[in-house]
Amino acid sequence: MVRICRQTRDELEDSEKVTVNKSKTKDFLTVEWNHINWRKLEKRVFKLQKRIYRASSRGDVKAVRRLQKTLMKSWSAKCLAVRRVTQDNRGKKTAGVDGAKSLTPKQRLTLVKNLKLGSKAPQPGEYGLINREGQRSDL
Repeated sequence: MVRICRQTRDELEDSEKVTVNKSKTKDFLTVEWNHINWRKLEKRVFKLQKRIYRASSRGDVKAVRRLQKTLMKSWSAKCLAVRRVTQDNRGKKTAGVDGAKSLTPKQRLTLVKNLKLGSKAPQPGEYGLINREGQRSDL
């Protein structure tokens, strides 16, 4: 992002003073994956889950939905989900649909940032052909 002082372009060309203020937080992730306090995140998510349980046991549907929405958008819950899938899971070395086998810590943080969990209907998967003993059949 280039930010220019309040001068006309002609004045800038004459003086050739252009101030560049690059956003420091846009490309720089402030948290490093290896330095995340996982106990703190687990505690935060557990407290939110406990609040959801208490609201559901007393029959407060509105509070349950609101807390569930909060949990789904929570950065802590997303981090724990990505960690569970990419590090703790038995199939962590197995390639997924995209063909990637293992992710770097920076890629994990990017995945957390781009993870959007919503109530929209899932999109249908890709259809492919399977060879079964010489026969071609649809999935």
